[in-house]
Amino acid sequence: MASKEKKTKKNPLQHLIAGGCAGLVESSVCHPLDTIKTRMQLRKNAVDSNQIRNSFVEPALRLKHSMQEPFLRPEPSLTGASQATIAKSTLHEPGFLGRGGTQGAAGHAQIVIKPTGRGTVQATLGPIGTAKRIVQREGFFALYKGLTAVYTGIVPKMAIRFVSFEQYKDLLANNTPLGRSTSATFTAGLASSGLTEAILVVTPAEVCKIRMQSQFHSLMDPAQMKHRKYRNVFQTAMLIVREEGVGALYKGVIPTMLRQGCNQAVNFTAYNLIKKAVLEKQQTTELASWQSLAIGGLSGGMGPMVNNPLDVVKTRLQKQIVHEGKTPKYTGLIQACLIIGKEEGPLALWKGITPRLLRIMPGQAITFMTYEFVTSKMSQWKLI
Repeated sequence: MASKEKKTKKNPLQHLIAGGCAGLVESSVCHPLDTIKTRMQLRKNAVDSNQIRNSFVEPALRLKHSMQEPFLRPEPSLTGASQATIAKSTLHEPGFLGRGGTQGAAGHAQIVIKPTGRGTVQATLGPIGTAKRIVQREGFFALYKGLTAVYTGIVPKMAIRFVSFEQYKDLLANNTPLGRSTSATFTAGLASSGLTEAILVVTPAEVCKIRMQSQFHSLMDPAQMKHRKYRNVFQTAMLIVREEGVGALYKGVIPTMLRQGCNQAVNFTAYNLIKKAVLEKQQTTELASWQSLAIGGLSGGMGPMVNNPLDVVKTRLQKQIVHEGKTPKYTGLIQACLIIGKEEGPLALWKGITPRLLRIMPGQAITFMTYEFVTSKMSQWKLI
């Protein structure tokens, strides 16, 4: 029995290559949904015009680069009733300076967005409206902002995820009473993503990605492209280190660890349980590609439903720029949750859940399908 297990055990290099391929395919297909999710999580429901410079509303273009808050001008022609109606039905989110802003009910700021030569962009608060606004204001390829940061981290991240998961699983099987139980699978998933992956790769890559995704320049305007602050992942990382120190690349590391660990612990556990049941029922040793796709998507949707508040807090922490001598708005996991809940309501902690599920479920489906396909072909062709 031991010899059989040893014979069928995959080479760690297989996990490394298959995991890297899976990550590359998944990020190429699903990155626009991640950009939409990030923009939704950075949006505030309501903005106090007196405190707008301290808020997380979307920044507009300024002369030197695209990270300055816009100027708001009240619109005296609107009645109180009209202002209240607009405040409820439109975006509390500034963009490129156009015809001016309005001062809504309860002192909330509301901006009418008018990009160059394309008319006023009006969109709902949902993922489709967010995508529409990004494309109209900034061009289609703005949905791929931050993709270089993802590519830089995705191959090592997925490689580390699958290699470390298998290594932790073997370690637990050989050295603890857990053996190859479901608890061992859960613990291996928690350790591989929550600790190893999040610390080595995910947190620095996420900080760079979110900074690139959160700047609001148009890819269709050469002048705005010239003045954008963050240009690519390497320049972004160097700029963050120069302005804020090396520690800034690890902003949000705790919620990132918790999010990654929870996601992958649930993901690997659910995937392996369902896979085992299907293989036993079919009396086969391998899943068909469509089965890997379906099981991966189903297991991938379980984690985000529980840990979305961690993702919102992580995004806010990684977006904010800390200036020397000034206390940042968000200082930690619990404090950030309390502030967001107080200022925007508890449901704000679930912002971006729709595009996140739309991003993660097909993403995990593609990841597991690609991983299983590549490892199967490598074994079949005896490449490793």
